[in-house]
Amino acid sequence: MNEETGTRRCSRCKQDLRRTAFASNKSMSDGLQAYCRECSAEYYRQRQEAKGKRVREKVPTPPGHKRCPQCEEAKPHSEWERNKSSSDGRASYCRACRAGLNRVSYFKRKYGLTPAELDALVAEQQGVCCICLAAPAAHVDHCHEKGRVRGVLCFSCNAALGQFKDRADAIRRGAAYLEGNVWKPTLVALGVYQLPS
Repeated sequence: MNEETGTRRCSRCKQDLRRTAFASNKSMSDGLQAYCRECSAEYYRQRQEAKGKRVREKVPTPPGHKRCPQCEEAKPHSEWERNKSSSDGRASYCRACRAGLNRVSYFKRKYGLTPAELDALVAEQQGVCCICLAAPAAHVDHCHEKGRVRGVLCFSCNAALGQFKDRADAIRRGAAYLEGNVWKPTLVALGVYQLPS
């Protein structure tokens, strides 16, 4: 290393380069890696290819932008979530791609459905809610006891089933009430009610 000029020699390419061309390494006496950044990247690529793995090519991006590996577009930093644990402080995927990946992962984890299976389920219902037959099917309905997917409902119908706590008898009484058949239970004994037939 040449202290006077602020340069250092790369052990691999044997060129004298500025200190900023080297990544930090606290275990070295001068605090810098032995290889310059370009040689380190090339060495890493060669090692990965020897293992049979593919390494993404680095694509230059304009300042203030980052390239998304999913959509392969360079987008401004405003379209990225913050992530303190990453080296650049940004998430791995842009907001749009991350939302799509999160949606796929949620349906797989919660209901065991792939995007194709979910689309097939909605297509089987002609895209409308199974209950009201009017609103678009957008919310997966499932049995809370067994976890079995029953169908895809609109928000209102799905919320209504949740409010009835998935009790078919309560829903039947609610339907009878709406039709004008008042179900007024009669108190027979303390805590015991008789329902009209």
